[in-house]
Parts: sequence; C-alpha cells; structure tokens
Amino acid sequence: MTEKRELEAELARLKQEHRDLDTAIDALEGIIAGDQLQVQRLKKRKLVLKDQISRLEDQLTPDIIA
Repeated sequence: MTEKRELEAELARLKQEHRDLDTAIDALEGIIAGDQLQVQRLKKRKLVLKDQISRLEDQLTPDIIA
C-alpha cells in the first residue's frame, strides 16, 4: 500500500506541475514579445510530464484481460 500511496502522490505532483506549465505557457504567449525559446522549452517539459503521468497511471491501474 505504501508504494501505491507514493505513486499517487507523485502522480498528483506531476499533474500539478503540468497545470502550472499550462499557466506559464499561456502567460508567455500572451506577451507580445514573448520568449519563444522559453515557450518551446516549457512545452517540451510539459510533454515529458504527460508521458510520466501516463506511465504512473498505467502502474496504478491493474491490467484487465477481457
């Protein structure tokens, strides 16, 4: 059970960081002279987080053979 709780906590942290990146990207894109390189880096980090979130969700969801 401890491992499951740790995975759930990590999942929640990753999801929060993913949402925070969304906010940061929106703010940077809203600036007329927004730093496009920074936006690209944030989007790349967001994709990495999405992959990590998917992996953790897969670990928490048992495989059901239909």
